[in-house]
Amino acid sequence: MSATAPDAGPSPIRRPLAAAALLAALVSLVFGLLLAGAGPASAHAALTGSDPADGAVVDSAPQEVTLSFSEAIAVGDDSIRVLDPSGKRADTEAEPKDLSEGSTVRYGVALHSGLPDGTYTVAWQAISADSHPISGAFTFSIGAPSDTTVALPSQEAGGGPVGVVYDIARYAAYGGFVLLVGGSAFVLVCWRGGATALPMQRLVVRGWLTLTAATLVMLLLRNPYTGSGKFADAFDLAGLQSVLDTKPGAALVSRLLLLGAAALFIAVLFGTYARREDEREKKDLTFGLAVGGGVVATGIAATWAMSEHASTGIQANIAMPVDVLHLLAVAAWLGGLSSLLVALYRTPDIGSAAVRRFSTVAFSSVVVLAATGIYQSWRQVGSWSALTGTRYGQLLILKVALIAVLLAVAWFSRRWTGRLTDPAVASDDAAEEEPESESESVSADPERAAQLARQRAALTATKKKRIRDADPQRSGLRRSVLAEAAVAVVLLAVTTMLTSTEPGRTEEEAAGGTPAASAPAAGGPVNLKMPFDTGGQNGKGTVRIDIEPGRTGSNDLHVWIDGSDGKPMDVPELKLALTLESKDIGPLPVVPDRLAEGHWSASAVQIPMAGDWKIDVTVRTSDIDQVTIDKNAKIG
Repeated sequence: MSATAPDAGPSPIRRPLAAAALLAALVSLVFGLLLAGAGPASAHAALTGSDPADGAVVDSAPQEVTLSFSEAIAVGDDSIRVLDPSGKRADTEAEPKDLSEGSTVRYGVALHSGLPDGTYTVAWQAISADSHPISGAFTFSIGAPSDTTVALPSQEAGGGPVGVVYDIARYAAYGGFVLLVGGSAFVLVCWRGGATALPMQRLVVRGWLTLTAATLVMLLLRNPYTGSGKFADAFDLAGLQSVLDTKPGAALVSRLLLLGAAALFIAVLFGTYARREDEREKKDLTFGLAVGGGVVATGIAATWAMSEHASTGIQANIAMPVDVLHLLAVAAWLGGLSSLLVALYRTPDIGSAAVRRFSTVAFSSVVVLAATGIYQSWRQVGSWSALTGTRYGQLLILKVALIAVLLAVAWFSRRWTGRLTDPAVASDDAAEEEPESESESVSADPERAAQLARQRAALTATKKKRIRDADPQRSGLRRSVLAEAAVAVVLLAVTTMLTSTEPGRTEEEAAGGTPAASAPAAGGPVNLKMPFDTGGQNGKGTVRIDIEPGRTGSNDLHVWIDGSDGKPMDVPELKLALTLESKDIGPLPVVPDRLAEGHWSASAVQIPMAGDWKIDVTVRTSDIDQVTIDKNAKIG
């Protein structure tokens, strides 16, 4: 609640207008920065090309099948499988070979020799650098297409019942984190008396239990989630060991260790701290708990930042601490809001000062959320087309809209906060004072005395609750905060969905390549003619280059060199490199083989995505005379 300036009294008309203007400016700034553009930012890896290409018909059986990806991936023994028309393995079943060069990520598997004609299916599955599983399939044919008994998998990696349970655990983990961190911060910063309130204790402890249980479930299901999709593999010790060796596995184990420290923090907060009566000692303990709890909360938030979207792509060293700040701000705001809701409905003692302190915390959290959210949006979206034309962008629009609604409801909460008072609870001598005769009768009966004490406490609490519920300002605040909490639950769900959705920038980049199981990118042969002069004797000539079929994926490249007299010319050295400067790809080196006098060729030259490629050609005509020339060509 209360994302407005934390003043004490009711806000005049100019304040809602200023808040609305500030909100409009922030939203405009978010979407305006999306148009600024940047270098390529990766998250989910995408298949950008293959050799043979999807749907290709080759004259003879290739020796291997290669796949190119938009970013680094983790592969296993069966990450790439090639199946013949009858469904049998056509590859050697060895671990894929890493054929990456420079910024090009490429893996290949060798095929058996003497493969018959027919249609072959390539099925692949890997783990993206941001921890999410990816998969796909496509076909190619040798000689001519044929019938095949192989059915393309309909279930994506990370789907099925295991995927559903894993996603539920992910949502629960975020919810538990918000309650644990936000509830603890609310007690320490806003309402220290809440340390003795049983509902507040239950809220924080339940947050810890939820986060711990969800983390354990994710750790056990990580192997089947990224692999077989079978629940039984959750208890495969070899699979669990392989998970522990990965970045997501290490992050989950680190989170469990930090949750052990969080358990100690909770024990001190609701034990020693709650019982401490000396104000000076309590102040020192508050500082110590705030520092220790802040370190633990930051560490837990970092377990997400180090293993998901923020850990890969551009400016990862900036994106990860920004992501940590974003998560902490979400927890402080939404977790504190949940705590305030519990305090207003379940405890009679919270006063207006605590509510106003939370208003300040909420305002600070919104400022941090705005700053970090702008950066994250720019990094993961980057263009209007990605904002409106991708699922990630559409979810981001929904998230911004929900934040706007939440801030609007928070404004009404702020107005109720300004009207809050702390009415004294009327005393009832008949209820509070024990009759002398009864006091004397129970003085020798400790059990009876304890029973009466509990009854008096219950009566006092009931009277406080009755007076609290009769306060129209407090009732209005409760309804307003309840509405905030309902919107916040939806907002948290959308935020969690964003963490598992392919960012808009990456989706658009992948669309420029050749995705699996889709039609090959259109293109045409590329023909270039480039004069050169190395400056030495017989150093002048012309380079002619043909690239076929001139599209993304595998291409054949031919180079002819003619001398100044127009006849074929041999040179001691010839090198080429391809660079897509708009996407920061390359230079991709190409070393052609000499076929005949003045004629060189290179096969299976991979073009990972369509664009305006710069082709650099280095020609050496003697030991000391060489020159590099270049020309741009539209490919794909």
